[in-house]
Amino acid sequence: MRVISGGVCAPGGFVAAGINCGIKKKKKDLALIYSKVPAVAAGLFTANTFKAAPVRLSKKYLSTGKAQAIIANSGNANCFTGTYGLIYAERMADAAAGALAVKKEDVLVASTGIIGRPLPIERIEKSIPKLVESLSDKGDSSAAEAILTTDTFIKEIAVQARIGNSSVKIGAMAKGAGMISPRLSTMFCFITTDVLITPEALRYAIKIAADKSFNNITVDGCMSTNDTIFVLANGLAKNPCISLRDKNFSLFCETLSYVCLEMARAIVRDAEGATKFIEINVEGARDEALAREIGLSVANSNLFKTAVYGESPNWGRIIAAVGSFGLKVKEENIRIKFSSFRRKNVKIDIILGIGKAGCRIYTSDLTPEYVKINAAYN
Repeated sequence: MRVISGGVCAPGGFVAAGINCGIKKKKKDLALIYSKVPAVAAGLFTANTFKAAPVRLSKKYLSTGKAQAIIANSGNANCFTGTYGLIYAERMADAAAGALAVKKEDVLVASTGIIGRPLPIERIEKSIPKLVESLSDKGDSSAAEAILTTDTFIKEIAVQARIGNSSVKIGAMAKGAGMISPRLSTMFCFITTDVLITPEALRYAIKIAADKSFNNITVDGCMSTNDTIFVLANGLAKNPCISLRDKNFSLFCETLSYVCLEMARAIVRDAEGATKFIEINVEGARDEALAREIGLSVANSNLFKTAVYGESPNWGRIIAAVGSFGLKVKEENIRIKFSSFRRKNVKIDIILGIGKAGCRIYTSDLTPEYVKINAAYN
């Protein structure tokens, strides 16, 4: 496997575009990814009770196991917007489908931004012809830019790998900097691949990849209402079809997990107001689930996060977070190791001594700048 350029446009048959449609004053705010042929599709969504309209619509459309396009806007979440929210999300898909000459059920929809404001659907519908005209096999960065909110940089990656005798590619773009907390997914990540794979295998593969990446990151412990992962696989690599029982399934999962982990790390590195990238490695747990919960307990501790920001080596904050689980473990069996909090990249090792399972969690420090950003976000 090797990293290549091209983002979501790197795999064969994919084009993308990003433009300004007027939700934001000047910045790009409308993105489109399109496969020139129908694709197998899968997705994961927020576990939040108040799921945004595009989440509910796309979940319904994904029941077919296929899609051909993804349209996404930033600047407006289209969440908690009542009946009109669903109507506008469907109009968004319908307008894109009409311009692309595909079924509306083959267009997945995503929105991000401020909650509770009506989506300016007329602006989006008016801009879709221009968006479609702008589609290009070099439009990856433009599309990646159009989904950003408080992000400070574009997040995209592409890799090339061998599966059997075939060369396949996977591309991805993501957004996220705040309201980052695990449970299925905690941001946007749109993934494209030219691999030939069954719908069942793709659904399982993206869940495995998310569990190793997006479900192991947290910035502020706050779950969004719009979190979405989409993956489209159009089969143009013409490799032998990958199924759950195929010997190449694990290789595809490994490659997809690498892509997702790189995007997850990029989100944490761009965390709102952050000055530190923190890696928490939990070892010696009874099982992976416990290791993850303990790692997240530390990662979401405001006392720990502010200690890292202040470059104060107060390891008692770590012990307190670990101890909050009521573990039946002797004090002398727990070991805590950590690098200097003065470094930009901080590493914490927590060895529990009660099993053989582990998990790696990624987070950031908590700074006054985070407060300023979110106090002004309205």
